Amino acid sequence: MSDPLYTVTQLANDLGVTARTVRFYEDKGLLTPQRAGTTRVYAHRDRVRLMLILRGKRLGFSLREIKEYLDLRETDPSGREQMRALLKRLNGRIARLVEQEQALAETLAEMRALEQQTLAALAAPEDGRKARRGG
Repeated sequence: MSDPLYTVTQLANDLGVTARTVRFYEDKGLLTPQRAGTTRVYAHRDRVRLMLILRGKRLGFSLREIKEYLDLRETDPSGREQMRALLKRLNGRIARLVEQEQALAETLAEMRALEQQTLAALAAPEDGRKARRGG
């Protein structure tokens, strides 16, 4: 029994992306479909690769990083080098996200404090302001 083959449209629909997205990753060398006459057909391997590409993009990895990861999969049958590379990339990405999280928390705290100051200023009676203007 052979693996199922997918057209670009079938693969795209199956994974919730556009056919253009599939072709884009093909143009970047991340997918290498077979040919059935003039039609590109994608095997189970391509489907798995596309799933990994989409996951990598969702997690914030660059196409270069994703390609390196996928290429390791081809050259290391045990998968250990691939796992080491993934772990290294994950640790770096996690560290960057934690930094961003801290920066966001500081920004939100500052914005909330400014919001409270502004609300307090708006709630203050206007009499004092009119008197100062000569009212």
